[in-house]
Amino acid sequence: MRALLTPVAILLAAAVLSGQQATFKSGTSIVPVLTTVTDSQGRLVPNLEQEEFTILDNGKPQPISFFQNETQPFTVVVMLDFSASMTANLDLLKQATEQFLLRLLPADKGQVGAFSDKIQFSGTFTNNRDSLIKDLSDLQFGNPTRLYDAIEASIDVLKDVDGRRIVLVFTDGDDTASKRDMGDVLVKARETETMIYAIGLESEIAIGPGRIQRTRPDRGLRKLADETGGGYFELKKTAELAPTFTRVAAELHSLYTIGFTPTAFDNKEHKLEVKTKTPGQNARARKSYVASADRLSGTK
Repeated sequence: MRALLTPVAILLAAAVLSGQQATFKSGTSIVPVLTTVTDSQGRLVPNLEQEEFTILDNGKPQPISFFQNETQPFTVVVMLDFSASMTANLDLLKQATEQFLLRLLPADKGQVGAFSDKIQFSGTFTNNRDSLIKDLSDLQFGNPTRLYDAIEASIDVLKDVDGRRIVLVFTDGDDTASKRDMGDVLVKARETETMIYAIGLESEIAIGPGRIQRTRPDRGLRKLADETGGGYFELKKTAELAPTFTRVAAELHSLYTIGFTPTAFDNKEHKLEVKTKTPGQNARARKSYVASADRLSGTK
């Protein structure tokens, strides 16, 4: 993948790599929008050029002033459901998570965490994949399921990190015990420009002699992923776990960054949409930004 830089974009590059929005001395601010492109079969589409893209702000096409399609590092919290419903599948979940961690590049960093009635983190962001895999074995399971509290806590852990901030969350059921809800988490994810990836698994748990209950992932996860530009994957078989975690790693290393200059700073939420010229392709990106000079000042 290659980066195509306009004169303004050359100045922006350092800010994008540090995860900041940029304001130049001339007063020019640029909104970088991370974008994933797939074809009609769901396969990742690499090596597209700038002219293949259109970005719309409140439905109006905007001139693209920054374009980058090189692999860039990210920092991720991998937050796993270790509640009682996952007891039978924990080993498979850990093995699948290992596949994601093994695909981190040297410049990527991560932490692993788990949630049930408690929320745990491995404690330090690191690029040491062996250490992260070892940390998986120290996570403890319990009951019930504090899904949204765990996602919010993961966003908080990432808030002072420079660069691309990612939460990858896995669950097999509904939130049953959080103080926060999906709306609270979505507001915080937008404010901090954190991308949420979510993997949900339908599973079966015994609830009594001869009685089986099938779980379904919380419905709010898809909206969190859609609104922040991340991916949502809902699985019916545990055999799909490892390929899906591997797919997320591939997506995170295949992101395009498309930047544009807002036409006005009205302090309002603006709708974003990214399109490509080729029929059948799907461009996935965050759905909105706030057109505020303060929010775009690179003061995070």
